[in-house]
Amino acid sequence: MSGFPSRPLASHMRQPSLSANVGGQSPALVARVNEKKAELENLKELRHLSAEVATQMEALEQKLATLSDGTEAKLPKPAADAVDRDETPLPQTLVRIPTEHAPALQAHAEGAAEEASG
Repeated sequence: MSGFPSRPLASHMRQPSLSANVGGQSPALVARVNEKKAELENLKELRHLSAEVATQMEALEQKLATLSDGTEAKLPKPAADAVDRDETPLPQTLVRIPTEHAPALQAHAEGAAEEASG
């Protein structure tokens, strides 16, 4: 214990051992760290792609809402259409009966009636 301080010597001795551990990592540990870094990059890319898909889905949702609103505005609902039919009177149906053959048909009908009764 002559004149050397014990504390600085101990920390001086520890420092090279720490740097030796960092520099001399086992290959398995280095491979594992590199594997985790690659996994982190893949997860970051997945998060980015997921955000893009979510943005596209929101845009699609808005477009579908626009389409839905547009069709509802253009087409009448069936219940309203049925009410309109009841309120609007329809014109009478016009049936044209040709009269040029009427005497011949009447004579034929009378002849058939006489044969059936006689």
